[in-house]
Amino acid sequence: MATRIPEDKINELKASVDIVDVVSDYVQIKKQGRNYFGLCPFHGENTPSFSVSPEKQIFHCFGCNAGGNVFTFLMDIEGVSFQAAAEKIASRGNIHLEIEAPDGKSFESQLPTEHLQIIEAHELLAKFYNHLLVNTNEGAQALEYLFKRGFTKESIQKFQVGYSLPEWDFSMKFLEKRGFSHDLMEKAGLLGVREKDGTYFDRFRNRLMFPLKDSKGKIIAFSARALTKDDQPKYLNTPETVLFNKSSLLYNFYEARSQIRKQGFALLFEGFADVISADSAGVKNGVAVMGTALTENHVKQLKRLADSVMLCFDSDAAGEGAAYRAGMLLVSHGISVSAAILPEGLDPDDYIRNYGSEKFRADVIGNPLTWTAFQLLHYRRGKNLRNEGEKLEYIEKAMITISELENAVERDLYIRQLSEEFSLSLDALLEQQQQVNITRKNNQPPLLKHQDIQPTAPKPARSPLPAHTIAERQLIARMLRDEELAYRIMEMLGDTSFHFDEHQAILTYLFGYYEEGNSPDPSLFLNYLPDKKLRTIVTEIEMLAIDNEYSEQELRDYVNYVLKHPKMLMIKEKQAEQKVAERKNDFARAIEIAKEIIELKRSL
Repeated sequence: MATRIPEDKINELKASVDIVDVVSDYVQIKKQGRNYFGLCPFHGENTPSFSVSPEKQIFHCFGCNAGGNVFTFLMDIEGVSFQAAAEKIASRGNIHLEIEAPDGKSFESQLPTEHLQIIEAHELLAKFYNHLLVNTNEGAQALEYLFKRGFTKESIQKFQVGYSLPEWDFSMKFLEKRGFSHDLMEKAGLLGVREKDGTYFDRFRNRLMFPLKDSKGKIIAFSARALTKDDQPKYLNTPETVLFNKSSLLYNFYEARSQIRKQGFALLFEGFADVISADSAGVKNGVAVMGTALTENHVKQLKRLADSVMLCFDSDAAGEGAAYRAGMLLVSHGISVSAAILPEGLDPDDYIRNYGSEKFRADVIGNPLTWTAFQLLHYRRGKNLRNEGEKLEYIEKAMITISELENAVERDLYIRQLSEEFSLSLDALLEQQQQVNITRKNNQPPLLKHQDIQPTAPKPARSPLPAHTIAERQLIARMLRDEELAYRIMEMLGDTSFHFDEHQAILTYLFGYYEEGNSPDPSLFLNYLPDKKLRTIVTEIEMLAIDNEYSEQELRDYVNYVLKHPKMLMIKEKQAEQKVAERKNDFARAIEIAKEIIELKRSL
């Protein structure tokens, strides 16, 4: 089988998917006019500058200049080859596609060899651990434990839950036989080293094994749960490696992202057992932190998929406190937050086992508190509201939170609730609100006098393109869409090349593309370009608002701009020579150059 995919197969693959649907699995995008916009997944930003055109089937970021078609999007975001991206699209579009590399192996991601080996080791062990749990006598006790905890055969298989044997070197020998070195297995976090003699041993023994996947669906680590109280700690995660960082990984993020996008919100749990139980209960948009607090990296991942997050943490003091901290971080990033509340003493996993899936979906997930209501609930915890001092402290804190609300109706609702609960007059609470606003205003830094203001340097704006460059891009835009017009424009230009080298290179590839019998299709032409910079320029050109209808005069004007540019450069050179001659008092030479300049200007 050839390594190159035929053009007709590429056309079929491209036609089988919509780039909007593919991008939406990774980025939250919203329609504005003819295009969709969202936060760029290729660089950090707070203002959406990432655009997707369903009409042209391309994407472009006006911030970092990333751009391309559905193939290049998958190549960039997944870090895979063109062939691997094509395989993903084929799978999505239910198209049969077989590709083999020259050595007979399937194309893999363009990761360093060591990283690929670490992923392979984890994938092999995950299958092996799952086999031990489900199909062997050694794993029977662990399997029975999971069934008692409400796990099903389906959830065990879906999340690839496994079991590691009690032996100190079983996994090590298993991987040794498959050619993995001790050094690599240690770097992967699968082996530990004894200090006294430097010998290796299995890090995970006699534990339930939960594979952890990165944002691309690759297993890169494990979280292992002890089966007995004697084994400590209760949860043992893979240590930090070149591929695994628990502060950047959300459990089940890869599987849940499409559901998060479809439902418009992410459901954030404390642990992976809750995610698995919720999934079995029909709640598919759940993710969890990995035994750590929610971080900026976690928030950025969630924000690319949804504007809203629902928290569903344990109902004890620790869980409520963790939910409060997570919510405050999410709100600070402009994310709408709500909180699903559980009865005291229960976590989501317990609730589902005790009350069932339907009640969990209806009464917990279907009936969340607003973020303000949750904050007020959090402030009450541990307070004796029959004590006047603690009651006043609570009311004061509640009024500060309510006063910060932008929505007047919301403010009125919560103030009336306080009034009714504590038998306080509305006038007194409204007066308290005014005092809070005055205090907050007084605590803000004073405005600087005009003469004291030191303006910060503005971000450098992108310089407008010169007229001849704009003309070249306008011509390329039309040549990309009309093969006959492309050849006619080349005749009009004659021996004159585009001044911008990258523009000229694009033309060279474009005519090669046409010579091979390909039809005009800017999105497919992007696959033909071997250079990322050229692809970026083509997507920039494609994002230009260009009217498909054009006049002959308009076309000639653009061509004339290109034809004039070499003469304009020559005029500037001559003018510089003229000044040099004048400084040397060589007036005869200066007059001669002046005549040459006049002739050049006449020829424009």
